[in-house]
Amino acid sequence: MYMTRKLEFTIDSPGSRLDTSLARQGRISRAYAQKLIGDGQVTVDGEHVKASHRLEAGERVVAVIPPPTPTTLVPENIPLKVVYEDSDIIVVDKPAGMLVHPTVGQYTGTLVNAVLAHCPDLGGIDGSLRPGIVHRLDKDTSGLMVVAKNDAAQMSLSRQIKQHAITKGYLALVTGRLSPVNGAIEGPIGRHPHDRKRMAVVSGGREARTDYRVIKYLDDHTLLEVMPETGRTHQIRVHLSAIGHPVFGDPVYGKRSPLLERQFLHAHQLGFRLPSNGEYVEFRSELPEDMANLLITMGAERSSSKSQQAR
Repeated sequence: MYMTRKLEFTIDSPGSRLDTSLARQGRISRAYAQKLIGDGQVTVDGEHVKASHRLEAGERVVAVIPPPTPTTLVPENIPLKVVYEDSDIIVVDKPAGMLVHPTVGQYTGTLVNAVLAHCPDLGGIDGSLRPGIVHRLDKDTSGLMVVAKNDAAQMSLSRQIKQHAITKGYLALVTGRLSPVNGAIEGPIGRHPHDRKRMAVVSGGREARTDYRVIKYLDDHTLLEVMPETGRTHQIRVHLSAIGHPVFGDPVYGKRSPLLERQFLHAHQLGFRLPSNGEYVEFRSELPEDMANLLITMGAERSSSKSQQAR
């Protein structure tokens, strides 16, 4: 049952903007705080003021925070592999082929639709009854994602992302023998100058860094653990392609393979501090069957090739 919430507090330290103080006290985003102020839901000593109003000591702020409005998104009873869940967050192991959220041309069957049906305790984000997506995985990338159930959780996770305090590890198979065995790829990422559907390393793009370590070589391929320090769109795929080692099976930045119906990229590790109590937690996900089988096949082919050479 969602109810209107009344928030009241008195200013001790002067100088803060109204929207900033409201966001902090109400554990909501600053954008939502500004919306409440603009909608006339907030007063300072009984008066309506602007979001930029500088508060003075002793002033009394009263805010009426309405229940979250229903979303146009449709809850769908789609099976979810839940790795962890509490009243603030849900960690899921997303399968390949599932979009994270609805987009033009596909409004159903996404992770967001599934979470809406799975989480009856969803608190809402910015006044809307929807889950908080703080990071994304490409449709054909499988693995771990954390989703916020309320404003406070989303703010905590977003802050951790900004501070590079969330650890993320991916398993990737790339073409060619990548060396050195440990390294970092740095290059600004932005829209491809000639193809707006693709990203590329371009001058003027957003700063991006991807660390990696070699796990093993499989003839002319390399299995890597990849740790992106930033979270740009398609970052891992773009960076690896830019150094001449595209992700195996990547139809956009490399080439398709008859051995795998998608790119070999799996988010296998995710670590962060719980919004509820600050405890650091870490989760891991095993390679999906299609990827594990490919590695077995490649290992078998390599053994067969060596055997024939020995003859």
